[in-house]
Parts: sequence; structure tokens; C-alpha cells
Amino acid sequence: MNRLRRITPIFLLLALLLGGCQNKVSGSFRGDVFVYVAVPLSGFQANGGQTVLGGVRLAAAEINRRGGLQGYRVVVRPLDDESDSDVAVSQVETIREALAQGDRVLGVIGHLNSGQTLATLPLYDQLGLLVITPTASEQSLTQRGFQRFFRVNAHDGVQAAVDARFLVERMGAQRVAVIHNDTEYGRGLADALEAELRQLGAETVLRLEVAEGQSQYEEEVARIRQASPDAVFYAGYEIEAPYLRSALVAAGLDLPMLASDGAFLAATIDEALGAAEGMYVSAFAPSPENVADERWIEAYQAVEYRDPDTYSVNGYVAMQVLAAGVRAADSLEPDAVAQALHEQPVETLLGELRYDANGDLVDPQIWIYQVVGDEFRQVE
Repeated sequence: MNRLRRITPIFLLLALLLGGCQNKVSGSFRGDVFVYVAVPLSGFQANGGQTVLGGVRLAAAEINRRGGLQGYRVVVRPLDDESDSDVAVSQVETIREALAQGDRVLGVIGHLNSGQTLATLPLYDQLGLLVITPTASEQSLTQRGFQRFFRVNAHDGVQAAVDARFLVERMGAQRVAVIHNDTEYGRGLADALEAELRQLGAETVLRLEVAEGQSQYEEEVARIRQASPDAVFYAGYEIEAPYLRSALVAAGLDLPMLASDGAFLAATIDEALGAAEGMYVSAFAPSPENVADERWIEAYQAVEYRDPDTYSVNGYVAMQVLAAGVRAADSLEPDAVAQALHEQPVETLLGELRYDANGDLVDPQIWIYQVVGDEFRQVE
């Protein structure tokens, strides 16, 4: 993404003023309503989770300055799932205890990854909670009958169709090497992409699975060279994509490369040792500077003391959807909010969003970016 301005003292002053305003009006609220943000906040995907959390915090701060929800102040509570499904499941107990103590919990924004989302959805459903994922895209998540589950992003079936067309029609690829990490997300997206390539008359000449977080690719590069593809597609995260790209370029295989949404973070550029130039990345939301104005970026910096990254938009929109559902239902009850979201469109930073009966977007979008001059530039 474009490198945003460093935080200046005026942003810090704005943050203090915002905090002071919240303290002054807190006495006028009827009480607190809690929103848990369950994302990786430590470990190898911490940056991705922190950007989502920042977006939620900004949206909550704006909601509270307008009087909150149903007269209640929105309080954001982070939960670190460490990108680990067992940890994610154990963290649900924190929410269960809060409910037992009488806390008014509106819902959960999370998880970043499909694996943790899949592991926790039955538990959230038992607790009667609304769940809005900012980024989890495994297609079957919304086909499991959870009526209080929604996502603000397209699912992988949509991404696969868009990415396959881009590979074949825009990049001219007929022989594609499909590489993916060993997660539900990576495997599912690779399956869907292969099916779409076949529909377009293209061929998967190599399919390889790599480890989540892998950074060395000598064996994989040798097999890609042997397969002689026209292009490489990578389904995985920013913790693998830059190292794969760097290894390919270092070996003299500067092939056209398209990575999936999981790599749409600044780390893909920063960690590629200068090799990211020219590669493409698909995305579930536009980069902040492509969709938000300068005031939004400055407000984010004031709340978070850091620049927004790509998933900041997803977190912000997830909180907007949750709030819009409350207003449409005129209620904080999860079932009423879920029904309202199924029935009525909501206005967000990404425009009007509508949901189908499963909690998927009616008109989902995918954006395509290319790295040009060490920046993500939107091309589609």
C-alpha cells in the first residue's frame, strides 16, 4: 500500500482530545455494550490482526461521539487468537465468563483467518452472539446454518473466479503453477482457482503445498522451474508470499505472479527484498487511500498512533455493519440485529452492502493491485 505520513504531534493532540471527549460524555451513557475483536495480536500475523482492531476502534470511537448504540457506549475488547484454532477456542471462555458476569455483549468481530473462524463459530452460536468476520473467506463458512454470522468480504469462490480471469485474460497465462499454504483458506482457494482455470481453458501445470509461515523455497523454486508455467498463483499470507517471490526472482524466474488477499499487506512489499515490484495481489477491500479521505486516515492515526494498513478498512466496515444492524433493528438483541441485516441494506465506507440468507454479500467485490514503485496501485 502507499506509505502514509508519519504520525505528527497534532495527531497525538487529537488523540488526547478525543479521549477527553469520550470521558466527558461517558456519564451520559446508559451503560456499556461490548464488542470483542478476535484476531491475532501476537505472533507471525500480529500486524494483520492489529490493523483490523484499529479499524474497529476508530469506528467505535465515531459511534460513541454520536451517542453510542441505543444509548450505550461501545467498548472494544481485543482477544488474541494467535492465529491458532486451539487458542481461539480457549479464548471463547473469556466471553462466556463476561456474559455470566452480566456484561452486555453485542457480538464478535473476527476472526482474521478461516481456520479460527470455523473452529469458534459453533461456540459463538451456542452463546447467541453475532459474529462478523472482516476477512475469513473459506466458502463453506456461510453454508453451515449460522444465522448470526456475516462477512464483509467476498468468499473464495468469488475471489477464485476474478483471479482466474485476471490470470488468463489480463496476464495471458495458459499454464499456471498454483502454490498454496497448508491452511483451510489456502487449500480451499487453490481448489476453487483450479476449477475456474479449467472453465477458462487454462491448465494447472503444478500444484504445491507449503507450510504456513514458510520462508525458504529452494525445492519449490526448482519444481516451478521444471514445470515451466506462464504465471504463478499463490494462495496464502503475507508471512509467506514475499519470501516465495524473492526466491523466484533470485533464481532468475521473474514470472508474472498473482497472490491472494492474504498477502495484501505492506509486509509483502517490505519483506521481499525489493523483488515485489510488478507482482499482483487480489484484495477484499481497497487500500485505505483509495477509499477513505485524508480526515479518515488522520483520525485512524489519532486513535491507533500508527498508519492504517489494508485490513483496517475491513475492521472499520465490520463495526459499521454491526452498528447499522442495531440501528435498523432498534435493538441490541443479536437475533433482532441479525434479522435486520438479512433484510435491509447498510451504508458503509465501501458503499451499500446487502446480505443474503447465509450472511454473504449479495454483490461482493474483489480488487486487484500491482506493486509499482514499492506501492500497491489499484489496477482493477
